[in-house]
Parts: sequence; structure tokens; C-alpha cells
Amino acid sequence: MCQKSPLGMVAFALVIIGALNWGLVGLGTLVNGIPSWNVVELLIGTWPTLTAIVYLLVGLAAIYKLVACKKCCGGTEGGSCCGTPK
Repeated sequence: MCQKSPLGMVAFALVIIGALNWGLVGLGTLVNGIPSWNVVELLIGTWPTLTAIVYLLVGLAAIYKLVACKKCCGGTEGGSCCGTPK
């Protein structure tokens, strides 16, 4: 079984936050016709550099999780990893 590192847990949280944010953007677009439910912009406001940094961190977290999942699932550790049976 793969060990959980602090970096891995932060990456997981960022990926979940990013996914929920995009889900709310999509829902807000369907309901209101405009993407008004962007949680990142609601929390940070109109600071384009800071919002870009948050989005960059979410993207980097997703890449980290993909690489970590491939390393874990491609190894010889046995069991299930990343939601797929080995």
C-alpha cells in the first residue's frame, strides 16, 4: 500500500478543491447562464495574479497525483491503488 506523505495529502486536497470548484462553475453556468459560482474568485476576489497562482497549484497537484498514482500502481506493492484493482 502506498504511504501517505504530507505533500500527497496537500495535493489530494487541492485536486478535490479544484474539481469541486469546476463543478460549481459548471452548475452556476447552467443555472445562471454565467460562471458565477467560482469559489476561488469568490474567496480571493479580483486579484488575477493570485487566482492564477491558485489555479497553477491545483494543476501541479493534479500532475503530482497522476505521477504518484502511476508510480504506486505500476510498482510491485500489491493490493489496490488509486481506485483500481491491481
